[in-house]
Parts: sequence; structure tokens; C-alpha cells
Amino acid sequence: MPRKGPVPKREIPPDPKFGSVLVAKFINNLMKDGKKNIARKIFYEALERLREKSGGEDPLKLFEKAINNVKPLIETRSRRIGGATYQVPVEVRPERQISLAIKWIIKAARARNEKTMVERLSNELWDAIHEKGAAIKKRDDTHRMAESNRVFAHYRW
Repeated sequence: MPRKGPVPKREIPPDPKFGSVLVAKFINNLMKDGKKNIARKIFYEALERLREKSGGEDPLKLFEKAINNVKPLIETRSRRIGGATYQVPVEVRPERQISLAIKWIIKAARARNEKTMVERLSNELWDAIHEKGAAIKKRDDTHRMAESNRVFAHYRW
């Protein structure tokens, strides 16, 4: 880590099909054991199912809407002050909003009971688009936690 200036971020090349960096990040998070082609196949098939469910809408727009619906605006961070630990609400940086939304959607999809990962992911994205499902619940819980600890906001650093 450099002593001065910002830490350089690694550039992620856009995915080959849609040319989107957001899709590439999602596929990288979905990937297990370095099997990127399998992760791509799962993601693209899930988007195809989304297109069929929505009646021919652009699946990339639906995917971006799902990510935007799950993004948290505020979260709590632990802050130790005088021997006591407080949950201090802080705003979430835009990069972290996206990464949290991606992780929450994938985790919720993996926890679902459908037979294949394609079904799980497409149904979780569909639920996220319509403001329901486990990923949306996680966002709401995060917001609720920050709201209930609003009294400690003056400890923000």
C-alpha cells in the first residue's frame, strides 16, 4: 500500500457478450474454483430466463435494475470508544454498494431451493427486480440496523 495518494484499483475487463464491467464483476463473484466459463454459462442462461419471464425486455437493463434495488445506502460499522463498542451508521461508498449487492444476490441465490443454479439465480434476480426476496431482505435489515443506531451517528469518523 502506498504511503501517499489513493490505492490503485485493478482494472476489470468488460465481459465478452455485453461489454459491461458490472456483468464481469458479477461473473467473477459467481465463479467457484476458477471455473469462469461455467460461471458465464450460468449467468447468461439466467439472463435468458429473465428475458423470457419479462416478455422480451432487455435482460441487461433488468439485471442493472436488480443490482440498483439491492444496493445499500447506509450500513453500520463497529467503533470502539472508551471500552464500549458502538454500531455507528455510515454511508456506503458507491463501489462497496455494488460489491455488497452482488455478494448478497449470489448468496441468496445459492441458499434457494430450486434444482439448478440457473433457476436459483434467475429467480433471485426476478425477486430483486420486484423488491422481494432474500437479497432485498438483507438490504432492509442493514438499513433498519443503521436506523436503530442513528443515535450513535455523532461518533462517525
